[in-house]
Amino acid sequence: MRQTIATITFALGLTGLAGTAFAATQYPLTLENCGRQITFEKAPKKIVSIGQGMTEVLFSLGLADKVAGTAVWVGPVLPQYAEANSRIKRLADNDPSFEAVVGQEPDLVAAEFEWHVGAQGSVGKREQFADLGIETYIAPADCVAKINTDGGDGVRETLFTMDLVYREIAELSEIFDVKDRGDVLITELKKREADAVASIAGAAGKSLPVVFWFSSKEVNGDAFIAGKNSAPAYILKTIGAKNVVTTEEEWPLVGWETIAQANPAVIVLATMDRRRYAADDPKVKIDFLENDPVTRELDAVKNRHFVMMDAQSMNPTIRTIDGIETLANGIKAFGLAR
Repeated sequence: MRQTIATITFALGLTGLAGTAFAATQYPLTLENCGRQITFEKAPKKIVSIGQGMTEVLFSLGLADKVAGTAVWVGPVLPQYAEANSRIKRLADNDPSFEAVVGQEPDLVAAEFEWHVGAQGSVGKREQFADLGIETYIAPADCVAKINTDGGDGVRETLFTMDLVYREIAELSEIFDVKDRGDVLITELKKREADAVASIAGAAGKSLPVVFWFSSKEVNGDAFIAGKNSAPAYILKTIGAKNVVTTEEEWPLVGWETIAQANPAVIVLATMDRRRYAADDPKVKIDFLENDPVTRELDAVKNRHFVMMDAQSMNPTIRTIDGIETLANGIKAFGLAR
């Protein structure tokens, strides 16, 4: 994420957009959110944010002072928010307990993923929070045209687009009556996306096969590879490359023999601080790729066409724009932008 977003958001927090009129939020405000009507009588004063992507959106909207606690982190916060984040209680690196969340006495729990706060919520169900007078908000990117009934990463029925993230930004900025900040953030992200696309001008072509490897439970086992409608699939479509996976699962487990048949020209490797699975470490990923008898024969491996990408850029977040920029730069660096 570029420093410009932090700078603009900070300036807006102090002075607003000079000479520009934004309509104030009219309360009570009712929104449809992941199949549930949510209502706010006023802007929430205290938030618990579950999911790094959700937390970074709140920070980008200048709402760090309202965040009482966070949880579910994959890597470092965006650099421009490191100081603000250091002052906020981290309830857990992974899933927090229901008690830890309600113990912060929030009036809003905002979740990046439905599996944390939903029908099968690992943290708590929406009804449980509602019984305590706590409203819940789930990122639209995790429920619009997406099925999460299996408790895993879910199945996405249509291609993710950044419009879902822009909807999240717009809705949160309305909930907190900071529409000016939301509009500026959306404008900045759209410009960066357009600039990244223009830099490569679709030159990769649809014939360039690319695979996104998030992690694996066992290094020598099947890999969590980005599905056909995921955020990485959107990145590929945006710059004109091709996903080697055709399943609608968000992150299906795929065998390397199957991947080898597609013979990817580029392999995008997730980087993260998390060490939940054996292949979370990108060094472990590369060691496997270069030594396994199947994977070492792939064009991407023989040519060392590895693109290192922050794991959060592979999720439906504001960092998806970073992912577009990162892959576009990688394709150009490899000389594959014909």
